[in-house]
Amino acid sequence: MGSHHDRVDGVAKVTGRAPYAVEHRDDPEALAEGEVLHLWLVQSTVARGRVSDVDATEALAQPGVVSVVDHTSAPRLQGGEDEPDVELMVLQDDEVRFRGQIVAAVLASTPEAAREGARLVRVSYDEQEFSAELSEDAESYEPETVNPDMPAATSDGDVDAALASAEVVVDQTYRTAYEHNNPLEPHAAVARWDGDELTLVDSTQGVHPVAEALAPLLGVAKEQVHVVAPYVGGGFGSKGMPHAPEMTCALLARTVPGRTVRLAVTRQQMFALVGYRTATIQRFRLGAGADGRLTAIEHQVLEQTSRWKEFGEQTASPTRMLYAAPNRRTGHRLVPLDVAVPSWMRAPGEMPGMFAHEVAMDELAEACGLDPVELRVRNEPDVDPETGKPFHDRRLVDCLHRGAELFGWPASRREPRSTLDGDWWVGTGVASATYPMMIMPGNSARVTALEGGEYDVAIGAVDIGTGARTVLQQIAADALAVDPSCVRLQIADTSLPSASVAGGSSGTSSWGSAIVAAAQLFREDHDDAPDAGVSTTAAAADSPEAEKYAQHSFGAVFAEVRVHRHTGELRVPRLYGVYSVGRVINPMTARSQLLGGLTMGLSAGLFEESFRDPRFGHVVTQDLATYHVASHADVRDLRAEWLDESDTVATPMGSRGIGEIGIVGTAAAVANAASHATGVRVRSMPVTADLFL
Repeated sequence: MGSHHDRVDGVAKVTGRAPYAVEHRDDPEALAEGEVLHLWLVQSTVARGRVSDVDATEALAQPGVVSVVDHTSAPRLQGGEDEPDVELMVLQDDEVRFRGQIVAAVLASTPEAAREGARLVRVSYDEQEFSAELSEDAESYEPETVNPDMPAATSDGDVDAALASAEVVVDQTYRTAYEHNNPLEPHAAVARWDGDELTLVDSTQGVHPVAEALAPLLGVAKEQVHVVAPYVGGGFGSKGMPHAPEMTCALLARTVPGRTVRLAVTRQQMFALVGYRTATIQRFRLGAGADGRLTAIEHQVLEQTSRWKEFGEQTASPTRMLYAAPNRRTGHRLVPLDVAVPSWMRAPGEMPGMFAHEVAMDELAEACGLDPVELRVRNEPDVDPETGKPFHDRRLVDCLHRGAELFGWPASRREPRSTLDGDWWVGTGVASATYPMMIMPGNSARVTALEGGEYDVAIGAVDIGTGARTVLQQIAADALAVDPSCVRLQIADTSLPSASVAGGSSGTSSWGSAIVAAAQLFREDHDDAPDAGVSTTAAAADSPEAEKYAQHSFGAVFAEVRVHRHTGELRVPRLYGVYSVGRVINPMTARSQLLGGLTMGLSAGLFEESFRDPRFGHVVTQDLATYHVASHADVRDLRAEWLDESDTVATPMGSRGIGEIGIVGTAAAVANAASHATGVRVRSMPVTADLFL
């Protein structure tokens, strides 16, 4: 561990031999073209109401169309409206809850015939009034908890009194946009029923969670649902839980037992069916002395949920632990709308919440006449303000100082709007980053001795493109005291020992801990030359020592931004991040993850914004031509570093997770730099050219 290893799946990917979900050919005879049916989804064109009629006459007349299934003909699922997986209860009734909901599905012999058949399905509706716009005056409520199970509101001390007596107060409202996950591979699935046994090839971040969610609704045991995910082209959280398309594929396959059904969700359909990041309206109040030391922090969040199923993003969660202040208050309120259910998107909560927090801190630094780095250092807490526990390896200040050195951050910057290079205003900005260290329960691994000193290591984890195959092989090799070439790793199959979802920066920590536990027990049970075939299975061990500490990763992001004085165009020639993330298992894959997070944060800061038309309830930016993301020309001098450390309290490998933290704070650093360049304070994300004109 800790050394460079090429990706073990690299050659297969670059040569096109790595099969993604709809390319899977595990059983060529069963998947012969004559056996495969292609599924196309029919989506509602109204935001709320009931389906009064589905006329499939024209669709069934289309050559190649085999069947059209709607709520009157779909197999029945086991569950009801009070189920936590209500989103998966597809085609079970006539109610339309949001525009884009699946109201019918077409099976055909070719994808072209399926698509044309879906176009020819005529659906009639009894429309009802709906609400699809998030606004500050919308009816809202306080949920009991926010994702995953945090209290919606917290309070400590007398915030109002502290603000009233503060020498400096920042009281502003910040807004973040709706965003949609757009992994390179859209969601896809291949399903086949043989009797009561379902085989599902899924583009998912967790095969075991898919089986656990689908099996009870399908009325079968989890062991009867075999899920595999051999290669996954990214997820960013959208594939962290099963959504309606996977269930529809499994459901439609049940109508044609013994045949394979293949579903490839289109890019346009992803904007309605597989989750997204809610927009937020955040009020921040900071009270401080003239020296910049915080006396009060208040963070109130208004965001959106679906009227159909609650999802509250934990947007204020990092505010509860990042900086020292004796008086603190946070809260979340949700506006229920007749829209699709929001869900996870890379660093849910931390990403939008830290945008508001770090822009507010920049405003406080300006009001106090302090360098923004120094302001953050002055507000470093001695213990976790939320839990009172001591931090373990809290090195935010080290990240800030190393980042300033790397970036060339001056001891005292020039005034805002004071640097003009040709037609470009030039500014610099900084923001902190943080993400909690998480280990998921329920992980186990199996180690089996093979001939010739090799070992089979099996765990049902999924590599979504992050390099999990490679780092888990490295972890297993160290734990077994062998060269990585001696490890044969099996992953991404529910026939293997249980593994949690690839999400929350918890994958390597959770799965690696299970592999270390299994390897250690194997070595205790067997001598140095074990007989081929002997095997040991073990679960990840709990760490009582870890419970004594507040465990988080930290980082500092520095940005240079140029804003054209005539057009408002923004460019980011430099974007640097320095992180404290525990031990880095593989520098190559780690750098890739951190650079990817920085790029995604840059993309959110400058471009990403989904527009929902409140008149009709749907997202109108349904492709990558209108939903803009950062491209090669936008990514210039991008650097990621990490501190040399090993946190064995967090995991036996010393790692804490790196997948999410790269996106946190990045958009705020860009916004702060744009403000420094122009003297114009932008309190919304994305930061676009029109805001400077």
